[in-house]
Amino acid sequence: MFRISMRRPVQAVAVSLLAVTLGSASLSAAEPGDVVAKVGDADITEADIAFAAQDLGQQLQQFPPDQWRALLLDVVVDMELIAQAARKDGLDQDPDFKKQLEFLELQALRNAYISQKIDGAITDEVLNSAYEEEFKDYEGPEEVNARHILVNEKAEAEDLIKQLDDGADFVELAKEKSTGPSGPNGGDLGYFGKGQMVKPFEDAVFELEPGAYTKEPVQTQFGWHVIKMEDKRRQEKPAFEAVAGELRQRLIREQYEARMAELKAATEVEILDDTLQLPSQQSEAAQ
Repeated sequence: MFRISMRRPVQAVAVSLLAVTLGSASLSAAEPGDVVAKVGDADITEADIAFAAQDLGQQLQQFPPDQWRALLLDVVVDMELIAQAARKDGLDQDPDFKKQLEFLELQALRNAYISQKIDGAITDEVLNSAYEEEFKDYEGPEEVNARHILVNEKAEAEDLIKQLDDGADFVELAKEKSTGPSGPNGGDLGYFGKGQMVKPFEDAVFELEPGAYTKEPVQTQFGWHVIKMEDKRRQEKPAFEAVAGELRQRLIREQYEARMAELKAATEVEILDDTLQLPSQQSEAAQ
């Protein structure tokens, strides 16, 4: 499938361009039809500059923003001068040129339709509704909040477990005895899900219930752990802002595909050159 080009309306493009241009004193008055220069009898408008900015956006990044308008105007002036010369020489009547013009019109109409009828149909209300529908029954993976005390020897860990059995405070023991980086913070590891800890540690902690601690030391490559489960929960659904962009693109794609299916169902498309048919179309034709 060809890549969909989402072009913004002319006024939005013009305003966004001017908004980042330094020294534009008349920003609030800028309109697409405002004339900024004349080339013979032809007017060059803000809309012309905006369209040039769309085509030359990456090249503009090589120059300071306060030069953009002047550079774009220079480009459009040159285009207008050459276009006038081309008309004078009759190039606008050339059959190949007319075919190219027809294709450019076809492309522009496609872009306008997609922008206004498909992309434009994905309003904030539609996007919010899609978000609520997508995550209404969301149940994220389980995650736990745990603490641990890390020591070098198994006997040390066993002694810590005995102290906990006798009523010692886990947080204070972690601060005093743990060799891990979380020790000064009472061994707090925060919330984490499966796959984020080494396997022996993960297996042990997810078997615990909130408030419980391991009754046997847990060995990993880091040493010996005594682990306490603080809390279990399900991850919350992602924030709207975190998924809005991806969700919008999916809705646009779905709208596009649905609309194309409608258009193809309503209008016969006949491929006259067999070599241009897709394999699926060739199979259908053979049946």
